[in-house]
Amino acid sequence: MLRLLKELCLTNGVSGFENPIRAKLVEKCRPYADEMSVDTMGNLVVFKKGKKHNAPKLMIAAHMDEVGFVITKIEDSGVLRFQEAGGINPRVALGRRVLIGDARVPGVTGLKAYHLVSKEEEKVTPSINQMYIDIGAESKEEASKLVKPGDYVAFDSDFLRFGEGKKRVKAKAIDDRIGCAQMIKLMEQDLPMDVTFVFTVQEEVGLRGAKAAAFNLQPDIALVLEGTTSADMPGVDDAKKVTRVGGGCVIGCVDTGTIYDRKLFDALRNMADEAGIPWQIKNYIAGGTDAAVIQRSAAGVRVANISTPVRMLHAASTVADKNDMEHGLKLAQMFIDAIAAGKVK
Repeated sequence: MLRLLKELCLTNGVSGFENPIRAKLVEKCRPYADEMSVDTMGNLVVFKKGKKHNAPKLMIAAHMDEVGFVITKIEDSGVLRFQEAGGINPRVALGRRVLIGDARVPGVTGLKAYHLVSKEEEKVTPSINQMYIDIGAESKEEASKLVKPGDYVAFDSDFLRFGEGKKRVKAKAIDDRIGCAQMIKLMEQDLPMDVTFVFTVQEEVGLRGAKAAAFNLQPDIALVLEGTTSADMPGVDDAKKVTRVGGGCVIGCVDTGTIYDRKLFDALRNMADEAGIPWQIKNYIAGGTDAAVIQRSAAGVRVANISTPVRMLHAASTVADKNDMEHGLKLAQMFIDAIAAGKVK
């Protein structure tokens, strides 16, 4: 799965500008899809037939978009001003390599030199409005030949395996390319029931794609596969560490947007215990998933969630564990089997 994850993470897809990652996902899903379409919002909807056709209507979702930026102005000097697309702490935006637009124009984010910073400014995190992107242009005219206001900006970050056994992975956009990779791996199998897989757009700016997809599909049950916050770092109170990388997949119980269906939650943790799959829940309520809008769609949808813990979420270098990813995939497979067999009521 890591080879697939690498391809997906290295493909750009900032919220609202998902064309490159959607094209990559279409390529990866085509061999396994019985039906495939792109809806008005830009969600990629893939239907795969299974052995059973009269089971509950199951939707499995993961968002394809990633956090990034949008160019707002080209200064006379040739540097670019920009704003966030999605939730990014300004502290992780400074001094980063970036790629702009489909042409992948290289640049680097910057700020005025340290020796010009006042003592008061030293105490305050600079805002995005104070930063710029340098693409090597010496004038507005030169920069305008390469980029335009409205172009998207993605972090330029490589994919690295490291640690003992190289089981840790560092990349941008593991949130939520891991969910996308897991869905493709599920598609590769002979499924016990019909499943509709949805690669949603604009999750990072308000769960917008999932809202439209759920309204259109009106599933009975939805399983959301995600990358979720891990704060298991020095200096963080134990009570606020949320999840632990390497501690197993995360089964959604409650987050800022959703209280997950209790029977589905119980089924997932029971299956994990019986199969010896390490799992955890969030020990601090933080973050949310597409389930928040899927659950509230139409007359309501029963929702469940399996996530992978990710350190430094919404940054250029995020970190996850191979075993957590594989455990989440195995549990998702078991969930589909249980729904098909009528074992989950």
